[in-house]
This record gives sequence, C-alpha cells and structure tokens, in this order.
Amino acid sequence: MISILAIKNKLSLAVSSYFSLDPSQAAITIENTKKDFEGDLTIVVFSLSKYSKKSPEETAHALGSHLLKNLEFFYDFNVVKGFLNLSLKSNYWLKLFNTWIEEENYGFNNKSTGELYMVEYSSPNTNKPLHLGHLRNIFLGDSVVALLKAVGHQVVKTQIINDRGIHICKSMVAWEKYGDGETPLSSKIKGDHLVGKYYVEFDKVYKSEITNMINNGIDEKQAKSNAPILLEAQRMLVKWENGDKKVRNLWKKMNNWVYEGFNLTYKSLQVSFDKLYYESDTYQVGKQIVKKGAKDRIFYQKKDHSIWCDLSSENMDDKLLSRSDGTSVYMTQDIGTAVQRFKDFPKLSGVIYTVGNEQNHHFKVLFKILEKLNLSWAKNCYHLSYGMVELPDGKMKSREGNVVDADELLTSVISEARILTSQRGFLEELSEKEVKEICQKIGLSGIKYFLLKVDPKKKISFNSKETIDLTGHTGPFIQYTFVRIISLLNKLEDQKNMDYDIESVILSPKEIGVIKSISNFPFVLEQSAKQLAPYLLANYLYTLVKSYNSFYQDNPIIAEENVDQRKFRVQLSRLTSDIIKGGMKILGIQMPKRM
Repeated sequence: MISILAIKNKLSLAVSSYFSLDPSQAAITIENTKKDFEGDLTIVVFSLSKYSKKSPEETAHALGSHLLKNLEFFYDFNVVKGFLNLSLKSNYWLKLFNTWIEEENYGFNNKSTGELYMVEYSSPNTNKPLHLGHLRNIFLGDSVVALLKAVGHQVVKTQIINDRGIHICKSMVAWEKYGDGETPLSSKIKGDHLVGKYYVEFDKVYKSEITNMINNGIDEKQAKSNAPILLEAQRMLVKWENGDKKVRNLWKKMNNWVYEGFNLTYKSLQVSFDKLYYESDTYQVGKQIVKKGAKDRIFYQKKDHSIWCDLSSENMDDKLLSRSDGTSVYMTQDIGTAVQRFKDFPKLSGVIYTVGNEQNHHFKVLFKILEKLNLSWAKNCYHLSYGMVELPDGKMKSREGNVVDADELLTSVISEARILTSQRGFLEELSEKEVKEICQKIGLSGIKYFLLKVDPKKKISFNSKETIDLTGHTGPFIQYTFVRIISLLNKLEDQKNMDYDIESVILSPKEIGVIKSISNFPFVLEQSAKQLAPYLLANYLYTLVKSYNSFYQDNPIIAEENVDQRKFRVQLSRLTSDIIKGGMKILGIQMPKRM
C-alpha cells in the first residue's frame, strides 16, 4: 500500500515531468496543508512560475488541473496565492489507515540505528532538596531519552551529582555551628530537606554579618568577601580538597542524608538513571587535565598560580580553571566529567546536557575548551537549554527558601486529583491501593504535561491550579479521553474479528480528520526526537485527542447499525488509544484505568 511519503514522491515526480525538470535537481517543496486551509498536501508554486512564465496563481491552477487528470490520489484542489492545496480521495485515507492497524507499534522505529547517546539531566546539588525548577529539567531530560529510544537510538541516562564545592560547604558549616547534632531521624525531616534547611540558614547568617560589617564602616564589596561565615566555608573547602578526615566524614554523612531523600523523590516521580557521576570523583580527572594543559601551554598560569584558558580568539573572557589556592571550579569538574564519559562509553554518538539557560555561556566555554584540548568528540556535545520556571510573584531562589518544593508539590497535586476524581464518583468500589495509584497517575500527569507542553526555550510561569483540569489543555484531559476510549472498547462483546469491507465504509469529514491526525504521528515523533523537543509531541497528542472527541460526539460506535462502519470506528478508536498511550509514555505519563 502506498504511504504519504510515497504519494509525496510521486507528486514530486509528476511536477518535475510537467515542467520538464530533472527530478534529482528540481527544488520542489511539498508540505502538509496548514490546518486553516482546505486540502491535505500543498505545493509551493512561487519558484515554479519561472518555468511556466505565468503568475504563481495561474501556474498553480494549471498544475492543479494537470495533476488531477494524471494522478489517481486526488479529487480536488484549491489555490491560495502561490500555494496549490490538493485533497486526497477518502478511499486513499482508508487504505492508508488499514496499513497502520497492521503495524506493530505504529509510528515507532523498531530497528536499532546503531547510535548511542548519553543524556544528562537532573544533576542536583547536595545542599538542597529538588524543587519545581528541577522538575522541568528532570521531565525534559527523561522524555528526550524516551524520544531518542522511540526512533531507534540507544541511550544512557545519567546525572552528575554536584556533591562538592563551596555551596556544599555552606550547608556543612551552618549545620556544624547551629545543628546541635540534628539528623533526619531525630527531626523526622527528609534528609535533603534537612540539609537544605541549613543552606538557607547559612544565607541568613551571611546576610546578617554583611549588614553588621557595613554598619561598622566596611565597604559592601569587602563585607561580602570577608563575612566570617563565608571565610569558614572557604577554609572548609580547602580542608576538603586536602582530604581532612573530620571534614570528609561530615561531608559523607550529610551527603548520604541527601541521597536518601533524592531517591525517595525520584521513586515518586518514576525516574531512574543508568549511570551516576560524582563531581567529587570527576573533578580530580579535570584537575589532572588542567595541569597537563598548563604544562603543554594550552592553558596559562598566572603569578598567583591560578590556571586560565585564553578565549580571546573566541571573543570571550578568559576562563579560570584552577584557583590560586589550588581548589577547583565548576569548569574543572565539567571537563573531567566529559572526558570520563567518553572513556566509559567510547562509542558515544553524542552527549546531551539538559541544563537551564542561565548556563548557556558556561557550556559555550566548556565546548570551546574541549576543542582546544583537541578532543575529537567535542563537536558531539550539545547543550539542551531551557527557560526557568517562575512563580507568579517572581523568580525562585533556593538559598532564600523561596521555592516550590518538589515533594510538597507532588503531594498537593495528588491530593487535588483525589478530590477531583472523588467528586465524579469514579472511585467507588475501588481499594485504597487502587485509588492511590490512579490519583498518583493523574497528579503526575498534571505536572509533567504542564512543564513539557511548552517549548523548552521559553520560560514558564507555574500555576498549580492549571495542571489538573479535565477540560483544558492538560495531561488529565488527555488521560480522560483515553479512559473513555478504553471504556468504550471494553463494552464490546466480541473484538476478535474486526476486519471490515472497505467498500462498505463511508468516511465522514471528522473520521478523515482523525485519520489525518494519526498520519502525522510518525513525523511528529521523528521531529520531536531530532529537535529534542517533547513539546511537539505533547501538543500533537492534545490535537489528536480534540480531533477524536469531535468525531466521537458526532459518530455513534456501538450503536452504529452498519457492521463494517462500526468495526472501522472501533479500529479507529483502538489505534487512537494506542497512540495516546505510547505518546504519553514517552512524556513519562501513565494511563489510569478509571477517572
């Protein structure tokens, strides 16, 4: 059976023939017709008018008449300026649909491409719990992994645990000074939350000390650099890098509290990783590379013994790679991590860093440094940048405690899902375990879809009330349509023989609309993976659901008297539900049985 791609190819050949062009050299643009216009395929005629010596409109009309006479696929055309819109015959849509229902995992590439990618995401600091900003990162990275797998690539899911550095020492100093031996067990506070509490405490004390110093006549810049608690944290960092036993033991203890907390959150979010890297390991690799780079004069050393990379040729400021006291910076560990990853996985086709757009410059610098080190794979590193998640009243700041905590948010939306579903009376006769499972799926769907439906490049203003809505552009709305389709299919007594006579099926415009939407699924998957853009898939699923709901309202299924027509509509419903389930799974969203 001919596919849409094959039809486009035949159409391209027919246009080339009409203008006596060499098919291999002819630049003919054929697109799917935009939704606001009538038609299925559109030929852009502007560039072809030079061959006809006529206006684009005249050329389009003449070409349209020719194609209708010579190609059996089309039954009508219309012209909008220089665009020729062609309409496919309904029986071709039906024949196409019949091929799709025969496919296993329609739209997915079941054959391996042989490409191996690594996707880094989450990558939290061990001085605070995960918050709303982390969730956009986590869901974006996790869905990119699933998209790459959907088109046939192999993927390694990874994160770099930022478990060392001055920010970690800030929490440690504050706990040591003010913690009075407090532990997650004694306080009944989740480990990552407890450590985050002392990160906030550090900031309060730090600001108070700065204010006191300024009031005593000290310059603000000096006060910020010489506040006693900050100097303590800096001294602790030097001790840590020198292997001080007491500092290292405190570091291990507090980090373990955080890891236990992170693991509980990841479990709730249904997220896991294949490989973990720790900054406390990779910074050592980076330090050796930086020292060797200085020796080989790829980098330069100042009189104070700090090491820098000259980036003047790149029109960027020089980058510090090692402080005068020998301690490392973020860039040091990122260099080490990159090198270690390609050692661990030498066949990597590329590494995708899922990190917020506040780090755009950092990654430009990192990739340039890797190039200067003559690492052949440097060109295969890509920064998947995304906008920040903001609250209606402004930007979140972890050190000030002004964040939406991930655990609290998840608990809140699951609670909202329970209230919503209970009001609809669909939780009756279910066990408490089943109710919790359904509400968790709905709650997670609300958060994940809300954060994934927006282009990553754009920032998001988060409003929790908009995440769970059975009538809006939300994950639960899509879930609800899926549940309704499954309920419909379950009511059918016999689903074994669903073959139907094509000649007995007459497609309505809305049935064709659903088939057209289904036809776009493979292309959307491909483009979403190619562009690392889950939002394309998320919005496609919403469009498919709206198209199906419109069809469902106007066309009876179980009550349809024409047996062949009924069987076709059942198959249409089944394939739609399969696409919804498969597409939402890529977004990390599971389907409930009831809502």
